[in-house]
Amino acid sequence: MNHNRPIDPAALPLLETRPHGRTCPAMTDETETQETPKPKRFYESAKPEQIPGGWTVELDGRSIKTPARVALKLPTEKLAKAVAAEWNAQDAEIDLMSMHLTRLANVAIDRVPETRYEMADELARYCETDLVCHIAEEPEELAELEEAHWAPLRAWAGQALDVILVPVEGIIASPQPDASLEAARTYALGLDDFALTGLLFGCGLYGSAVLAMAVVEGELTATDAFEVARIDEAWQAQHWGEDDEAKAATALRRIEAKALETWLVGLG
Repeated sequence: MNHNRPIDPAALPLLETRPHGRTCPAMTDETETQETPKPKRFYESAKPEQIPGGWTVELDGRSIKTPARVALKLPTEKLAKAVAAEWNAQDAEIDLMSMHLTRLANVAIDRVPETRYEMADELARYCETDLVCHIAEEPEELAELEEAHWAPLRAWAGQALDVILVPVEGIIASPQPDASLEAARTYALGLDDFALTGLLFGCGLYGSAVLAMAVVEGELTATDAFEVARIDEAWQAQHWGEDDEAKAATALRRIEAKALETWLVGLG
């Protein structure tokens, strides 16, 4: 067997991320679902390896390529170790839907370079309907709780990034300043492909450009941002209860938040 031959990505379904909420075409793959048959594990171990210009992951000495058949080149050793850990964690079958870091890496390498402007526009659209701008009309207790957490983040976005967003009560969107939307686009285009991938993943996960930008900038962790994003959901569950399906969905999203945190920490 030629152990230097790259792993053929055609043998596996496209590993891309599907964020919650509105989806950006650059971040989705319609061929992959929870019902996609799981391929058998075909390797003993995965480990990070340094390559010119970065790091990769090898499976039994064979380098991985993305679904677009280019090298899986990662910017840091820490991220390569985290991706390798995903592959090592697989059982007899490979659970593609659980491999968030691998999927994010494929998006960053295969899709983002060609869709950066589209993704910047998507960030601006999230600003137009940002979660942290929509304060509950009632009860007052919930509205006060939301503002206690969200107002400082809106202020931070305005001061740090010139993304000044106007809060409203209820779910009806209100136009946001054009200058703020343009500032958001400029911010997105200033990120490298890997950070931009994390940013848009965060937007979908939180329903908030402000929270996603705060996470990328290190203003709060991805897991803390997840809890901030679900204040209304948590309040409703505390007062009215939560069914098993909702609990399971929350648990899966919390795993995705942890994956985003690992991704950003891995980028350094």
